[in-house]
Amino acid sequence: MYPGKYAASRAAQPAVIMAGSGETISYGELEARSNRLAHLLRDRGVGRLDHYSIYMENNARYVECCAAGERSGHYYTCVNSFLTFEELAYILNNSQSKVLITSQAKREVALAALPLCPGIELCLIVDGKGDGKKVLNLDEATAGFPVTPIPDESLGTAMLYSSGTTGRPKGIKPTLPDRQVDEPGDMMVAVFGQVYRFDADTVYYSPAPVYHAAPLRFGGIVQSLGGTLVMARKFDATASLAAIDKYGVTHSQWVPTMFVRMLKLPDEVRESYDVSSLTVAITPPRRARWTSRTR
Repeated sequence: MYPGKYAASRAAQPAVIMAGSGETISYGELEARSNRLAHLLRDRGVGRLDHYSIYMENNARYVECCAAGERSGHYYTCVNSFLTFEELAYILNNSQSKVLITSQAKREVALAALPLCPGIELCLIVDGKGDGKKVLNLDEATAGFPVTPIPDESLGTAMLYSSGTTGRPKGIKPTLPDRQVDEPGDMMVAVFGQVYRFDADTVYYSPAPVYHAAPLRFGGIVQSLGGTLVMARKFDATASLAAIDKYGVTHSQWVPTMFVRMLKLPDEVRESYDVSSLTVAITPPRRARWTSRTR
């Protein structure tokens, strides 16, 4: 999800397109925005291996909020946007997050969690106004910072949490190698890029919440290779077919329920969209079901 080299070679190419609204962020804009946020995080004392969290619905600003951490050596957690404020507070405290990034749509829940999280020093609202010294609008807070990279860039990564089906959610913290963001060596990019034929011409459609691992990882791999991410605000069967047609989507990732809903559309609806551009549709393998019995 590091946009640096593509900001120079293809600054005007869309890095992110919101499928419904058409809102677009170019690689040049993504570079500038993620750099400003990286500078702000450093200025607020968030150093390498420190942690921040993102709690919001799918929106165009999500990618820059991840990209800032990817280029600054941070761990960042994309939090399930349907959690209650108590559940959010648990993850913020457990991850030892110093900063929370959220949206106007999730503002009420996020602000309710803050009194329970003494470690949160700053809350950024991507599309809403600030409130005092601790809650700031993202654009206003980053406006005075450079659009160039921080001097000590290093590789960062996501630290995601389990769903908590067997107790409290558990953070999965990967080892973070001490290397520069533009150095080769990312095995996930190399393997999945080859397996799924991701490249600079890829137009990847993401219909699922970004806080899930697969949408986050696959979108990041596509952007690491210079492709375009088309993001849905939420899944809708008809809107998904329309997006494939409108944007010439070449790759996508789905869960089986999404296929079922698209197949249940009337024939005349399905056949009214041209989906011939789609060459790769990724879906997880069916899981074995285990049952337990007691006598």
